[in-house]
Amino acid sequence: MTATPTQQPDPVLADPVLVEAGAVSLARAAAQEEAGAEPVGDHVGVLAEDEASVTHLFEAEHAGYRGWNWAVTVAFAGAGTPVSVSEVVLLPGQDALVAPDWVPWNERVRAGDLGVGDLLPPREDDPRLAPGYVGSDDPAVEEVALEVGLGRVRVLSREGVLDAAARWQGGDYGPRSDMARSAPAKCGTCGFYARVAGSLGAAFGVCANELTPADGHVVHVEYGCGAHSEVEVENSPAVPVADLVYDDAVLDVEVNPAGSVTAADPASESGQ
Repeated sequence: MTATPTQQPDPVLADPVLVEAGAVSLARAAAQEEAGAEPVGDHVGVLAEDEASVTHLFEAEHAGYRGWNWAVTVAFAGAGTPVSVSEVVLLPGQDALVAPDWVPWNERVRAGDLGVGDLLPPREDDPRLAPGYVGSDDPAVEEVALEVGLGRVRVLSREGVLDAAARWQGGDYGPRSDMARSAPAKCGTCGFYARVAGSLGAAFGVCANELTPADGHVVHVEYGCGAHSEVEVENSPAVPVADLVYDDAVLDVEVNPAGSVTAADPASESGQ
């Protein structure tokens, strides 16, 4: 039941006795008894439940319940019987401050919420898991389990595999990250790339290079960084050097024989 603005009951549905002053006074007294020392406010509305009962609404002056109403349901069994109180409750009005809708814990938990010592069991119907004794949807996993003689109660279902693949591919270590776009080569050709087992191994592995940000993380085969195992740095000088070099610090001097004059001598041209 939700409180609404003042309403009058349909006469066809409710007995008029239920909205008379006596019924209102009876409902207010019941609300005041439930409220205790807290005052009960004005009568703000009445809702017809059926032909034999209505709910009277009073403003609640209860601390911390702004916008709430005392809802008192009264009933009348017919002539010769008194009006009686059926129920007294606090209900939120249209402008009441109420708590948000409750969300189950398994829908509230987000990545990174799990802390040290916390327990996070999966849902019983978690679509990411499948019974191991029925099948894992991954032939490679089944083959290893049979060969070793060990098994797990539950393994990744096809939905779980696809969900993980989509999350990893779109993450910081996927092929579209800034690091991958500027890398000289891809992880799939790197010696530090350790391929994961199962069907996910076709596109994912773990980085084993301690000098990279991706160390110990699942990386896409097309991810890459500047620490690729095959990267080579050229040791050539940064400034190109020409093959022919002139040293201006050394002068070649040629001495002319005494008394000889060359065409380039200014004295010979002046007649001196």
